[in-house]
Amino acid sequence: MKRLSYARHLSLIIAVVAVIAWARPQAPNASAQNAQVIEVTAKKYEYDPPTIHLKQGTPVELRFTAIDHTHGFQISPVPAGADKDAQPGLIFSTARECWTLEKGKVTSVEFVAKTPGTYPFHCCHFCGFGHKRMKGELVVDP
Repeated sequence: MKRLSYARHLSLIIAVVAVIAWARPQAPNASAQNAQVIEVTAKKYEYDPPTIHLKQGTPVELRFTAIDHTHGFQISPVPAGADKDAQPGLIFSTARECWTLEKGKVTSVEFVAKTPGTYPFHCCHFCGFGHKRMKGELVVDP
């Protein structure tokens, strides 16, 4: 009897996960759609370029390279000033709270810029005394 109950629970869990995965909106793979590729370096307390401009609807691949030591990249999927429960304006192919940017390695962040606005970003991996100054912004123009 326990096996039948366990099998039913497992089947139910698998079905729920499948429905959630199917229903969740997915961003198209940016690299597969001729994405705009932008090279970004991360180094002691700054991103270069610090401001990135994009056109609305553009698939994007940000390619980060940390050149001195490990840094991080964190950005909200909703523009500055929007309600945190608003629909995402940046649709990521892989959602993360913080991307780790390891020294000497290229880290790609792929998304589609759906909603105009300014999206501030910052370093989310403590990198030294100037860590809190390590910021930038992504601007999606209509």
